[in-house]
Amino acid sequence: MVETTTSFIERLKARLAERVVSVREALGETTLEVTPDSWFESARILRDEPEFGFEQLVDLCGVDFLGYGDDEWETTDVSNEGFSRGVDGAGPGRFTWENRPRGNGPDRRFSVVVHLLSVRNNRRLRLRCFAADNSLPTVSSLVDVYPVANWFERECFDLFGILFEGHPDLRRILTDYGFVGHPFRKDFPLSGNVEVRYDAERRRVVYEPVSIEPRVGVPRVVREDSRWQQAASEHPRKDPATP
Repeated sequence: MVETTTSFIERLKARLAERVVSVREALGETTLEVTPDSWFESARILRDEPEFGFEQLVDLCGVDFLGYGDDEWETTDVSNEGFSRGVDGAGPGRFTWENRPRGNGPDRRFSVVVHLLSVRNNRRLRLRCFAADNSLPTVSSLVDVYPVANWFERECFDLFGILFEGHPDLRRILTDYGFVGHPFRKDFPLSGNVEVRYDAERRRVVYEPVSIEPRVGVPRVVREDSRWQQAASEHPRKDPATP
């Protein structure tokens, strides 16, 4: 008999108890958020206990919630040309975490997300925690639970600046030696901080401050398709019981 998602969520809450911050199901996927101090132990329980059996870590990544819930796009009204480009100048890169617009985002800026797979039970789970410190985000390494997390955590450290306590060799993996900053943070300059050129007189590559005009990217807003809602409001269905 196939277990329902509701039953699975109840088992997660019962077993992990005070470690659980929230569990929700959306679009056919279950997301479990745990406290940062129980990150390692929660992963170990999910791997080792047969009732869960998540023996495989598929992916690990970081998320920067700077600007979450805010946008520079008009998303409520639409013209015959579609949704307009943002013009308010209020997107990430124009403010810091401390003076950010108070949207619908969480109180903590950085989270780590892993996707787990149980082949035995034919089930997937998204596991997440938020780093307690926004200025120096740190969570426990999962390398001792899932050795495959080694390079994933190095990538997350390189691109987001999230530290993994207990990692055996935490160093950059994608950016160059001496790279300054973390390029996947939303307040990282779109053009970067330095540019590279070959100096014929010095006969070597030199690094210099960028010479182009800095600009800020405006990300598209992820939203549900509103066409069906508009169609429903324009042509509401008649209740069959209504004469």
